[in-house]
Amino acid sequence: MRARCAIPARAAAGASAASSTASAPSSELGERAPAGSVLYLALIALLSLGISTAVRDSAVAVGIVLGLLYLFPIIANVVSDEQWHRHLEQIGPMTAGLAIQATTDLSSLPISPWAGLGVLAAWAGGALLAGGLVLRLRDA
Repeated sequence: MRARCAIPARAAAGASAASSTASAPSSELGERAPAGSVLYLALIALLSLGISTAVRDSAVAVGIVLGLLYLFPIIANVVSDEQWHRHLEQIGPMTAGLAIQATTDLSSLPISPWAGLGVLAAWAGGALLAGGLVLRLRDA
């Protein structure tokens, strides 16, 4: 008797799982957004490390990092030309990097998710390189 009850319950559970996966995003999108968010935060930390190493003043470093992150979206919203607006969103470290979190309507993004994370990685690499060079030249 118990076996007969378990089979319909399993079938119902399988049907509900199948219907819930049909409305969920694909597994690539579901895995990219959380993993990309972790990478985004790590790259922001590396960008901050490079800038703070070059500046060597915590208050100034925080101001430069926040200015760098928020300057591009502010300027992009002020610019009236659509091409410049899109270009500023493509090269800005925050807007480009946050494209990795998008899971719907990817065609409307100014830059693809992984390319946006690459832009942020370039910013972080440049900041680390500059910070390392300044540290080596100043403290050598």
